[in-house]
Amino acid sequence: MTTADASVARPTTTALPRKKIRWGEQIVHLVLFVAAAISVLTTVGIVLSLVLPALDFFREVSPVDFFTGTTWAPLFLDAKFGVVPLVVGTFVISFWSALVAFPLGLGVAIYLSEYAPPRATSFLKPILEILAAIPTVVLGYFALTFVTPFLRDQLNVQVEIFNALSASLVLGVMLIPTVATLSEDAMAAVPRELRDGGYALGADKLQVSTKIVVPAAISGIIAAFVLAFSRAVGETMIVLIAAGQLAQITFDPRETIETITAFIGATGNGDVPTGSIEYKTIFAVGLTLFVITLVMNLISIRLVRKYREVYE
Repeated sequence: MTTADASVARPTTTALPRKKIRWGEQIVHLVLFVAAAISVLTTVGIVLSLVLPALDFFREVSPVDFFTGTTWAPLFLDAKFGVVPLVVGTFVISFWSALVAFPLGLGVAIYLSEYAPPRATSFLKPILEILAAIPTVVLGYFALTFVTPFLRDQLNVQVEIFNALSASLVLGVMLIPTVATLSEDAMAAVPRELRDGGYALGADKLQVSTKIVVPAAISGIIAAFVLAFSRAVGETMIVLIAAGQLAQITFDPRETIETITAFIGATGNGDVPTGSIEYKTIFAVGLTLFVITLVMNLISIRLVRKYREVYE
C-alpha cells in the first residue's frame, strides 16, 4: 500500500438512531385489529351456530327431500320438510318489492343528482332518512291495516287478508331510500367533464342523465340494487305480519304465502321444544337463507368489478 493510498480517509458509517416507538399509533393499530378480529369471529360464530344444528337436522331429514320437496309442514303430525314453498315465497316478495323500489329509487337518485336544486336536496334527503328509520313492525301493520283494505275496498283488487302484494308494496317503499342514496352517491362520483361533453354535443338534461351519467355509474347502481334485493330477501316483520304464514307454491301476489324469515320469526317465538326436529328446522332454513344471500353478494361483487368505471 502506498503512502497516497494510506492517506485516503476511509468513509465512516454512522448508526441511524433507533425509531422511537409511537405508542399512540400502536394503540390505534391494536384497536383496529381487535375490531377486525371481532367482525371475523362474529361471522364465524354465526356460521357455526347455523351449521352445527343444521347438520343434526340433515341426519334425520334427507337433504334431497329438504331442497326438492314441495310441501312444508314441519309442525304437523305427518311432518313434511320441503323448503321449496318458503324459497318461492321469499323470491316472490323480493321480486314484487324490487319492481317498486328499483325504478322509483333510481328516479329519485336521478332527480337528486341531476335536477334538484340544493334547497330541494336539503329538504328531500332528510325525508328519505326518516322513511328508512321507520321500524319495520310499524310498516308491517301499516300494510295489514291500511294497504290491504285500500286494495280491496278502493281499488277492488281481490286480495286475501294476508297477501304478498301489500307486503311487497310496503317493503318496496321501505327500500327506496337504500336504492336512491347509494345510486345518487354513484352518480355524484361521475366527473363533471362527462356531463359537459354531452351538453357540448347538444344533448339535453334527460339525455345526459340517462345516456351518460347512469351508464357511467352503473356499477354503483347495480350494487344498490343487489343490496336492496338482499334486504328484501332478509326482511322479517313486514312479511310476517302482512303476507301470512301459509307455505304454498304460488306466484300470484294476491295469495297468502310464507317466507323463510317469516317462518324463522314465527317458529323461534313459539312453543317448539328445544332440541326437537321442529326446532332444528329453524337452523336448516336459516342456513339456506345464509347461502342464498352469500351467493347474491358474490354475484354483486362480480358485477360491480365487471362494470366498474375508473376515472382519473
